[in-house]
Amino acid sequence: MPRSRAKDQGRRGWQRDARQRLDERREREARPIPRSRTARLSESKRRLEQGLQAERDANEAYEAYRARGISRDGRRFGGGPPSPHQVPATPTGKINTTAPDSRLLKVTGGYVQGYNAQAAVSEQQIVLAAEISVDSPDFGHLEPMVEATTGELANAGVPGSPEVVAADAGYWHNEQMDSLAADGIQVLIPPDAGKRKGARPGWRGGRYEWMRRVLATELGERLYRKRSQTVEPMFGHTKHNRGMGRFHRRGRSAARTEWRLITATHNLTKLHSHTLAAAAA
Repeated sequence: MPRSRAKDQGRRGWQRDARQRLDERREREARPIPRSRTARLSESKRRLEQGLQAERDANEAYEAYRARGISRDGRRFGGGPPSPHQVPATPTGKINTTAPDSRLLKVTGGYVQGYNAQAAVSEQQIVLAAEISVDSPDFGHLEPMVEATTGELANAGVPGSPEVVAADAGYWHNEQMDSLAADGIQVLIPPDAGKRKGARPGWRGGRYEWMRRVLATELGERLYRKRSQTVEPMFGHTKHNRGMGRFHRRGRSAARTEWRLITATHNLTKLHSHTLAAAAA
């Protein structure tokens, strides 16, 4: 059964949720990528078939759900049963046989084969949490990154959780923002991307206008401005000054370890700088 609003988003919502669940399972079961090409081809074939089976199961579950004629709020569906949909008999997708865990991700200027590196950074440019995903957009990663940050702080013996979270427009997620706000965390995310002129179509009124007003206040503007002074410099320093613009290991688990090592060494340089500054004061 799909989670959240995916249940009410038709067949595509059910299939998208099935793909997400499969990806989460693969993340939990991440294994080293085989060195043998034959083994990698076999693993790629297994994953394509696994994805097809997930799509087939989601389609059957959706049609059974619609056949019952009752939505989760107790109302009857209108318009009759859904149009029949035939799932392909064989996998139709593509997979990178060298690094099956990676994905083709949209970036500025085109696409790259790789991972989406995520990081939560403090006001002092110290990385508090570092994770990777295979999703091109940042949508859906707001709450997981905050949870990862809280967990890392707890492991370090730091009580409590972040008081304010600032992220760019790509992280806007109504349900996750509400969940964090319910935990007492102030979330600052602009509804509109910086390059967009005007509001997104349909993104007016309600929480969208409320957030625009919050970000327009002196305090809101000052707090959100810190984002460009914390996380953006960290990524810029890592990719351009340190020359770490790509992962050198294959496999989700190995890439995550490499990313966390990169951010750990970044933290060491920052702590060293802070120590020198304090000694000179």
